[in-house]
Amino acid sequence: MNPKQPADRLLQTHRRRPTRIGLVSGGLGAYWPQFPELLPQLQESVRYVTSRFQELDADVVDTGFISDAQEAAAAGEKLRVADCDLIVIFLTTYLTSSMVLPIAQRAKTPVLVIDLQPTEAMDHANFDTGKWLAYCGQCPVPEVANVFRRAGIDFRSVSGHLKQESAWERITRWVHAAGVRARLRNARHGLMGHLYPGMLDVATDLTTVSTTFGSHVEVLEFDDLRERVNAVTGSEVAERLDLARQLFVLDDSVNDDDFAWGAKVSVGLDRLVADFDLDSVAYYHRGLAGELHERLGAGMILGSSILTARGIPMAGEFELRTSIAMLAAQAIGAGGSFTEIQALNFFDNVVEMGHDGPAHLAVSAQEPLLRGLGVFHGKRGWGVSVEFDVRQGPVTTFGLGQDPDGSYVFVTSEGTVVPGPLLAIGNTTSRVDFGGDPGVWVDEWSQTGIGHHWALCVGHRAADIKAAASLLGIEHRHVVLS
Repeated sequence: MNPKQPADRLLQTHRRRPTRIGLVSGGLGAYWPQFPELLPQLQESVRYVTSRFQELDADVVDTGFISDAQEAAAAGEKLRVADCDLIVIFLTTYLTSSMVLPIAQRAKTPVLVIDLQPTEAMDHANFDTGKWLAYCGQCPVPEVANVFRRAGIDFRSVSGHLKQESAWERITRWVHAAGVRARLRNARHGLMGHLYPGMLDVATDLTTVSTTFGSHVEVLEFDDLRERVNAVTGSEVAERLDLARQLFVLDDSVNDDDFAWGAKVSVGLDRLVADFDLDSVAYYHRGLAGELHERLGAGMILGSSILTARGIPMAGEFELRTSIAMLAAQAIGAGGSFTEIQALNFFDNVVEMGHDGPAHLAVSAQEPLLRGLGVFHGKRGWGVSVEFDVRQGPVTTFGLGQDPDGSYVFVTSEGTVVPGPLLAIGNTTSRVDFGGDPGVWVDEWSQTGIGHHWALCVGHRAADIKAAASLLGIEHRHVVLS
């Protein structure tokens, strides 16, 4: 047996394509003959900005420097063809809004305007008009915002100075948000089985998933998984068991037959995901009297957790909206583990959260445990389940709510996982302190339109998720206890 290794060394993360950022820089061409030293200085700033974007985990489509509305139209056409996830327009000095509007109109892509002056402040005693103009990128920001508003285009901006790290943190947040947009608008979500009986909050209109996010929902049958599991060989099962032993600690309660069955189903799930080219899967099957489909449903937790760790989130109980939230969380590197409320602890003021079923190994505090289960609460079945304590520190709850008109909303709340007693029942559990009475938190959280499942993310990521909601054109609601 190989020694234990971190999961990220054993699992290759899935991503359909890198985030694609369009970059345009510009200034008013009338200045160049008047102030010969201005354009070279601005171009030096552009080189720095370009290098910072190239350091991000994204493909950068750089259209170069524009000086008039005609060049802006050409840049907009190039970016339209490039199909970017976010367009960044760097205002190096004053330019007219007629140079910016064509880019947004032609590309039909969310736009971020940045204006980063060379340093923290001008050297007033030694500056002339030409040197001042290098600091004038903020001047057109209200103008551009006004024109965008009148054109019905959402406006976003980051103002700062060239090497101001807090400004670059805000810019990077928008790049992360573009990553969510990219992941969702190119995603293929698998939906297998049927709704858990009676869970009305989980029911999802598949058409609205496509119209809101651009995603495709592939409706699957458990028969699709059955045939792929039937084709798994003994050697493939042995290889998967070896991988599982490297990723998990096996509790004494694990039955060898259940463990081998979970490994076989895991290989079948990999084939299902590959054959249908899936980025996420939500599933549920009730089953009856130990028939094969019931055994498939009971054997999915091991394989689902491995796929989730690979960047292909799996959600039980037919929870398509939560699998979408988990995929969005994956896009910003925040994990995103399937969870719900377990109980409240009013001595410690914490909300206890967790779930049986698929888990994201990246949020585990220690090596995750495989535990044998004799029963799933409220469901028929048996098999092995993943159990671990969520890593202590800042976390974000993140889910998709829905309003009476059917529109979706991103819902977040930020808290801290704190130490304390946890159930040992084959769940991924955590004690989350939201900074106040846990009962009040439940009341406020439930008012947002959230369902009873969501993704538990590592870190305080509400600002990233809010930015992603902006790029996707949906509302963001954030719960904070006063």
